[in-house]
Amino acid sequence: MPQEKASEYFHRGFNCAQSVFAAFAAEMGLPEDTALRIPAAFGAGLGRMRGTCGAFAGLAMVAGFKHGNLTGEPADKERIFQLTRQLAEAFRAEFGSLQCRELLHLPENAQEGARPNERNAAYYASRPCGRCVAFCASKAAEILANR
Repeated sequence: MPQEKASEYFHRGFNCAQSVFAAFAAEMGLPEDTALRIPAAFGAGLGRMRGTCGAFAGLAMVAGFKHGNLTGEPADKERIFQLTRQLAEAFRAEFGSLQCRELLHLPENAQEGARPNERNAAYYASRPCGRCVAFCASKAAEILANR
């Protein structure tokens, strides 16, 4: 199941975006190393700046892979933007926010460096990240299954 594969990546230390996107490498015809590199900068709300959730970013990348526009025409762009907005609404309905900072209940003025937190049992227990990864992997599986 894709949720388990995404969770496995996450528990191996990969960021949320990598975990979701790389879980679908085979379905997208990508080598694993490529599927891990493409979303690498999108974790922890883009470069650990705590913006848009990395798991959601991974989901959006899968959506773009499947349904992304191949022209610059407004109607083509509108289709992927609409799908992304629908996915964002579903994510917000489930988790309350699309922002990593808010999901982690971090103060707006908290200053964090680029160094990731150590991964341990307390880390995993204190965050919704694992649930976000599983949710986004489930939505990504739906997108790839629909022709």
